[in-house]
Amino acid sequence: MIAYLKGIITYKSPTKIYVECAGVGYSVNISLQTYAKIEELKDAKVYVYTHISEQAHTLYGFMDEMERDVFLLLISVNGVGPNTARLILSSLSPNELKKAIIYQEVSLIQKIKGIGPKTAQRMVLELKDKMEKIQTDEYSIEMVTKPKSLETDEAITALVMLGFPKNHSEKVVQKVSKEHPSATSVEELIKLSLKNL
Repeated sequence: MIAYLKGIITYKSPTKIYVECAGVGYSVNISLQTYAKIEELKDAKVYVYTHISEQAHTLYGFMDEMERDVFLLLISVNGVGPNTARLILSSLSPNELKKAIIYQEVSLIQKIKGIGPKTAQRMVLELKDKMEKIQTDEYSIEMVTKPKSLETDEAITALVMLGFPKNHSEKVVQKVSKEHPSATSVEELIKLSLKNL
């Protein structure tokens, strides 16, 4: 099993990166948390989880082991698959998720797309003790301002890649962009849009 990939990032988007190691390019699915840390990097060490199914072998990447640990806890819950776990980590930081689970904020967890009340309650019940053992911390992300059209385009593309219909994604991103003019990064636009989808 692959523990991590260390190499050149040849492609990056808010949901996926390509990491080239010794001439081989690996397609790695990522969360917004990892994208925020990796956005300005040309090469990186990416911690990996390999999901094996009948359809495909899929890699999920993380900039630190802590986020991967949280991801592994999430997919241990019945009803939470890798894509749902990635969506959760794109909506809440590991620290925010840890607080929500420890303080049993089921309503906050339920706001994440694809998480119903039963799954949210199951997450709290099954992960409360385990989450307390994980060391999380908030990190500061320096937001890079880009032209608004590029931001909205990237946000829409990311939402479509996460499985949302393009037309609906476009409407939500445009709405969020107007309502939150201070949102100056792709990450912010996607996070705010996820709350409205």
